Amino acid sequence: MTRTQFSRTQFEERFFGAARWVTIAFLAAITIAPFYYMLLLSVKPIDALLLDPGSLWVAAKDFTVDTYRSVLKPTAEGGQGFLRMLLNSAAVALGTVLLTLAAAVPGAYAISRLRFFGSRHVSALFLAVYLFPATLLAVPLFVMFAKLGLSGNLVGLAIVYIAQTVPVSIYMMRNYFTTIPRSIEEAAALDGCSRLQTVRKVILPLALPSLMATGLYVFMIAWNEFLFALLFLAASPDDWTVSLGLQQLAGGIEVSKTVLMAGSVVLTVPVVLLFFAAERLLTEGLTSGADKS
Repeated sequence: MTRTQFSRTQFEERFFGAARWVTIAFLAAITIAPFYYMLLLSVKPIDALLLDPGSLWVAAKDFTVDTYRSVLKPTAEGGQGFLRMLLNSAAVALGTVLLTLAAAVPGAYAISRLRFFGSRHVSALFLAVYLFPATLLAVPLFVMFAKLGLSGNLVGLAIVYIAQTVPVSIYMMRNYFTTIPRSIEEAAALDGCSRLQTVRKVILPLALPSLMATGLYVFMIAWNEFLFALLFLAASPDDWTVSLGLQQLAGGIEVSKTVLMAGSVVLTVPVVLLFFAAERLLTEGLTSGADKS
């Protein structure tokens, strides 16, 4: 009986150990392969692509970065103007992240710590906004912001993004705040800290992984969003974000696919770099061992 149990346990450990690596390899392949091919096309001249579209490498004599020069060069100089679009997207995304966290942190803390009527149902009410499709909200929001004079500029677009991201940000951080032991706050109160000082000096440092994960999620939403950007900025080309610029490249008959792939790489790389830069904080559990009781 003991031998059978041991053999079964050993089999499960080996099977799930192998299955884990197979799953990781499969997910890595379906994620990395499209990006690799996109990167490959972006550094290959169009004539080499037409001669051998299925090639999975680029010869040294064919390697070029002219596609990136064309994408980043201002439109006045014959380029696609992506550098300005990148700056516009970065301004909107960073502004959205900062203002969303400024609103979501006190909201999430209040829901997780304070007791009030309906507190158990507030999170569900916050997420109810996602029951409505974005196309249903787009026209009323555009009409309202047009009357306020906020259509056609990046400020109005950022406000729309904040309205979209605050509910889910509160929900995400509320779940993390509830895992922080109350004894830590009680110890801070005994040391003379007010609730505001406790949040600033104790809760926020412990919740840094959650803040980074939420901020990255909000950044990706604001960076990649297309519908509201098109609706609010279509008449203001100088304020276009990079997602609008990429759509313009995709719809342009005279634009080569290598330039389109270069634009796609320019759109993707900032988010990938940001993710790797924040990876340690995203995976590190700062609350581990915090409660000494």
